[in-house]
Amino acid sequence: MGNKRALIIGCGIAGPAIAIFLRRAGYEPRIYEAQPDHDDYAGLFLNVARNGMRILSELGVDDRIRREGIEMRVMSFHSSSGKWLGTIGDRSGEVQGFTVKRGFLHKVLREAALQEGIPIEFGKRLANLQMTDRQVTAFFEDGTSAEGDLLVGCDGIHSRTRRLILPNAPEPDYTGLISFGGFARGVDVPREPGTQHMVFGKKAFFGYLVKSDGEIYWFGNLNYPGRPTRKELMSIPQAEWRQVISNLYQGELQPVPDIIRKTESHIGVYPIYDLISVSAWYSGPAVLIGDAIHATSPNAGQGASLALEDALMLAKCVRDIGNLGEAFRHFELLRRERVEKIVKYSRSIGQRKHATNPVQVFFRDLMLPFFLKMASRQSLAWMYDYRVNWHDKVTV
Repeated sequence: MGNKRALIIGCGIAGPAIAIFLRRAGYEPRIYEAQPDHDDYAGLFLNVARNGMRILSELGVDDRIRREGIEMRVMSFHSSSGKWLGTIGDRSGEVQGFTVKRGFLHKVLREAALQEGIPIEFGKRLANLQMTDRQVTAFFEDGTSAEGDLLVGCDGIHSRTRRLILPNAPEPDYTGLISFGGFARGVDVPREPGTQHMVFGKKAFFGYLVKSDGEIYWFGNLNYPGRPTRKELMSIPQAEWRQVISNLYQGELQPVPDIIRKTESHIGVYPIYDLISVSAWYSGPAVLIGDAIHATSPNAGQGASLALEDALMLAKCVRDIGNLGEAFRHFELLRRERVEKIVKYSRSIGQRKHATNPVQVFFRDLMLPFFLKMASRQSLAWMYDYRVNWHDKVTV
């Protein structure tokens, strides 16, 4: 299998991970990234839950994330009046995951791929595909092309690969919410190790975490009409967003207004889309993984972890099942139920955040402590304790 070539479209999270695993499976992978160069400071931050950390451990990069990230053990909820509503998790219990800057995770995975001798080409925006049963040719907008025995689309929720191989697939669904956030320093906030603070504000939700060096990672969610694109939102000047967000949380209890006021970093603004179910995950020698086929909203903190799980499982199926079509079919069979359940679960969390009508707020704050107690008792082991071992053989 040593001369079989794998074309990997996208160099975010899933791309380098699947490239490394496919190399271990005997393929020669090459990664093609649409952006002109890597940006280790792009984006905000994300959570790698403990199921995702297991995959990073298999890749040999988990220690870097543990050192750089913010340890997550509990979520603590407050109302806009300052009333403590409850917590989920256990401060003395198992670490649930690590919150890390997205650009840093990209950097760690990209460097791991390069250390494995995997070539990465930037400025390669996919234009078209030509496929037979045994070969795929990728054509890029710069006029170049590449041939491979299989192709993996890891190019995100608005995947060009998905549109090419599954032209009748549904488009991602807009959840009705946008997410925004940034990084602040110099705010007098007591640091509670392992705690993510969640505030149900008068007009919008607000969350923040405090790193050991005092840097604050914060985010908010807001109902927003239409079907905005990220480009449209980011075309609005930063000064306008700062004013909108400052007004949104004006009158909230500290430290929320101070965190926003002392944010000197760029404020990122993103529409939240998800993709619950697509009828097929592959076509011919091309297959999709991660957000390209089952994008989830950030509420459950599972997007990165699911992409990493996909990468390991797909490579195992390709390694152990001789027929490529059968390997893809089995991969989809093993993953579909789990990922669709998590995408639906994550969307349901987002819908519960946004009560703004006074009556809705009253009943939410009244009932939420009971719901949180129930959630603490209910096990989410089905999500966090999922395990897939690289050394176990896949059987059909």
